[in-house]
Amino acid sequence: MIRKAVHLAVYDAYADWETGYATAYLARAGYDIRTVGPTTDPVRSIGGLRVQPDLALDAVRPEDCALLILPGADLWDTTDDLAPFARKAREFLAAGVPVAAICGATAGLAREGVLDDRAHTSAVSFYLAATGYGGGERYVDTDAVTDGPLITAGPTEPVAFAREILGLLGVYEGEVLDAWYRLFHDSDASAYEVLEKAR
Repeated sequence: MIRKAVHLAVYDAYADWETGYATAYLARAGYDIRTVGPTTDPVRSIGGLRVQPDLALDAVRPEDCALLILPGADLWDTTDDLAPFARKAREFLAAGVPVAAICGATAGLAREGVLDDRAHTSAVSFYLAATGYGGGERYVDTDAVTDGPLITAGPTEPVAFAREILGLLGVYEGEVLDAWYRLFHDSDASAYEVLEKAR
């Protein structure tokens, strides 16, 4: 089965720990992970990893993509440099293509108005409230939220973020998805047996 690529946004000082669980298990499930930068110039993650983007944001089209992942970065809060990624997310959602945003990327989506009419979460409610967005009543105080094609999570929840992504794309479902989460979030050794039987 040929799958559409998953596009992972990368930009200077992006939070590299926030997306690793998701991209690793999507790749294991046969998805091609393609990195998308503001341009194709190299960027450095907050952990100092140098990444050469596979393509520039302008070249990304919803019809070619299974999912757009937006990690956090200080730039979401200190400049407007990443606003084009939030606009691209709006375009994806309008086309029915899933978007997953974590940490600072949720604030970028809030500024773009994407969260005004969707259930969502982030680091804390007042972090998003500071953006002046109109979706405060839709904020859910939990680890990660899926509302239709949109997934949001806070910066301390990379495993829950991945759980929602893997579930939305059907990589794991039901008790297998629950076992995956219990293994990586709770270090529950009993979950390993469930995952082994599902292979």
